[in-house]
Amino acid sequence: MSCKTAIGVAEAMKKNLGEGIDLKICTNDSDEAKAYDLKSSTSVFVNEHLVPLDTALSIPAMKDFLERTGG
Repeated sequence: MSCKTAIGVAEAMKKNLGEGIDLKICTNDSDEAKAYDLKSSTSVFVNEHLVPLDTALSIPAMKDFLERTGG
């Protein structure tokens, strides 16, 4: 369920920020994911930095994270 939630949050950020965010959703078995040592079934990255899962699953927390990090 966390994967579906994280995708929903990511899509909400894209809708909210429009061209200000480049959204790409990949599965953990994708070529893009092979560069990372992923231990969770749900992993969210912003500018190649892993986002804490509790942040990635919350629209308010993710908005705050993006504002703080310039993501």
